[in-house]
Amino acid sequence: MPHPPVLIVGAGPTGLNMALRLAQHGVPFRLIDQHEGPAQESRALAVHARTLEFYRQLGLAEALVAAGTEVEGIRLHEGGQERAHIDIKGIGRGLSPYPFILDLPQDEHEHLLVAWLRERGVEVERATSLLSFRQDGTGVEASIAAPGGRAETARFDYLLGCDGARSKVREGIGTGFDGGTYQHLYYVADVRLESPDRGKDFHLATGPETFALRLPARKGDMERLIGFVPDGIEQPTFETVRGSAEHLLGVKVAEVNWFSTYRVHHRVASSFRRGRAFLLGDAGHLHSPVGGQGMNTGIGDAVNLSWKLAEVLQGRAPPALLDTYEPERIAFARELVATTDRMFRAVVAEGFAGSLFRTTAMPMLLPAAAHFAAGRRALFRFASQIRIHYPDSAFSEGRAGGIAGGDRLPWADGPDNFAPLTSLDWHVQVHGEADAALGAELEELALPLHRFDWSGGAERAGFARGAAYLVRPDGHVALALERGATGRLRAYAGRHGLRFGPSPGAPRSAQA
Repeated sequence: MPHPPVLIVGAGPTGLNMALRLAQHGVPFRLIDQHEGPAQESRALAVHARTLEFYRQLGLAEALVAAGTEVEGIRLHEGGQERAHIDIKGIGRGLSPYPFILDLPQDEHEHLLVAWLRERGVEVERATSLLSFRQDGTGVEASIAAPGGRAETARFDYLLGCDGARSKVREGIGTGFDGGTYQHLYYVADVRLESPDRGKDFHLATGPETFALRLPARKGDMERLIGFVPDGIEQPTFETVRGSAEHLLGVKVAEVNWFSTYRVHHRVASSFRRGRAFLLGDAGHLHSPVGGQGMNTGIGDAVNLSWKLAEVLQGRAPPALLDTYEPERIAFARELVATTDRMFRAVVAEGFAGSLFRTTAMPMLLPAAAHFAAGRRALFRFASQIRIHYPDSAFSEGRAGGIAGGDRLPWADGPDNFAPLTSLDWHVQVHGEADAALGAELEELALPLHRFDWSGGAERAGFARGAAYLVRPDGHVALALERGATGRLRAYAGRHGLRFGPSPGAPRSAQA
């Protein structure tokens, strides 16, 4: 039997999302993972609005929301005393159908993804690892170690490294991984408290050169504690961090169900691609824990690359489309790592300036910002990742109203203009009346048109009345056209070698 065109290495959230989307696009693949089973630990907890929008395209968002907890507030503590409360309930209302942060442990998240893949007839090949690979202009030859000591060599069109911080794919392409490792050792524990007051808030406690988090971990009365292991402790157990955690957070722990330690890095690979091998998720970028951005960014990588691979393999776009993956994703990764690193260092800084920031600036400025509509919108845009856009991409063109090529398609908060995104295909949106000439052009190109009545929600979102927006399969605007701009869609498709309409057949190989 011929091998499928794509090998995905790593079955964490990034690799599982890549697999789900390729399956939805009809692209065959293999998904291998060196571990015996899904993650048993849950360092990543926050699932942000943009990620839920991606899951909505697959019909999976509501099940994920039902499995998690919608966070309603953030409580700031200093020296065991609560200093401020920030109300974030519905903070993104009007900006996304998911105007909240979802709290869901990574292991539960992964189990859902594995189950959804199984429903599609896909199984993760466990205890199976990539040993090495070499590539040429027509494909990638991979050496794979299977269970029982068996080894095989298989050839693929593309290799996707979703294999984490110690990525074998990153090692194989020989790219740098600049950044550093925070000096502190972290602990993470699932606990029950003596006086449970489980709510739907995150608790952030800080002190000079230390911090701790407390947040809902699972359904029921379990809570998650995360923080620094105090200096000088060589073999940490929960008892060695109990005093620090309980003092910072102002709680008493009655029972410990799970405890582990780990280190956090802040790094970005020098490149996300070499030839036919790509890096995604932690293989390409590692983040501080500020804002819970890492896992969500990796899922965004998978969404960005999956539809491009499908278009190329199915003969609807030239391989040049794949050239847009690295510039679109690496710029955001670099910005995010730098931003979260600065924020994290400010939170744990020692000395007078650090103390002033924790005891005065954070408790005063963050609640004040969250009190005003503009501040709430800014906070949500940062955390939710709906602000990600690709203005410099070779495939981003035009502007109409407040929307430019490369922008995430705004949510109109009225007519469900996100419903067409479930097709995972190109389409054109018009809010208001569409020109007859546009209709003829779309028919010629076999591009579906989704027209919505003009509304206040569309105006607030930045749409121009009667303008046409060519939307990519990942929900970003490729081309924005003012009303009456005829012929530009045809020219755009010709310039980029795009073919719209039904897929011409089964996935096939493509020259890179």
